[in-house]
Amino acid sequence: MTNKTDEMPITSHLEELRRILIVAFVTTFVFAIVAYIFSDKILALLIDPLKRVGHQIHYTGIVEPIFVKIKISLFTGFVAALPVILWQVWSFVIPALKKNERVYFTLFVLLSFICFLTGVSFCYFVIYQFGVVFLLGFAGPELNAILTIDRFISFTMGFVIPFGFVFELPLIAYILSKMGIISYGFLAKHRRYAFFGIVCLAALITPPDVFTLLAVSGPVYLLFEISLTIMRLVERGKERARRREEEAEKKADSVKAT
Repeated sequence: MTNKTDEMPITSHLEELRRILIVAFVTTFVFAIVAYIFSDKILALLIDPLKRVGHQIHYTGIVEPIFVKIKISLFTGFVAALPVILWQVWSFVIPALKKNERVYFTLFVLLSFICFLTGVSFCYFVIYQFGVVFLLGFAGPELNAILTIDRFISFTMGFVIPFGFVFELPLIAYILSKMGIISYGFLAKHRRYAFFGIVCLAALITPPDVFTLLAVSGPVYLLFEISLTIMRLVERGKERARRREEEAEKKADSVKAT
């Protein structure tokens, strides 16, 4: 039995992809316009850690505040439009899948969005809030920070956004383990290399201080261990299913023999 996508020519697929890109762009743009209306409140939320410790923030160009608000609006608009974008991707892929595959793919789309928001929220409300205060206090009373709004917002986005993708690790680990691409034993054997890589990555995306390095690499490594646990459970489930199939085959063979 052929499905809908098998009957569609390549031009129809390209046309559908074009439609998805247009919808994604328009949806992001519309949400960005709405976000721009509230950009002052969003900006106040982002610089709240600075205000709580009495630091002022400056700008060096006349148009810098406008571009900062546009940057914030585009990012907020993309996050707000993400459910629509994922739904468009889901509607494009789902006709080509079998019934059970559709269930797994739907769960994957929903969980990936939840994991992304969880990662961003965790970073902002837990690590970022305390990390900014610590870094400013780390300079000591002799030094005064001259912070520009553009560089501070860029730092904030570069600090927060990666956590959204990092929190996808358990979900990716489950899928790769289910497909048999990566095994628990392989990753567990190379755990120390994973830890070293996580620390190096955290050192690249964070300021050069021990507190922020530990604050970033600690949760990421914890997610790695959670991913390992998920892979181990998946492999045990697959092993139990294999044993049940073997026992069922043995029983069937014994019945035929009698």
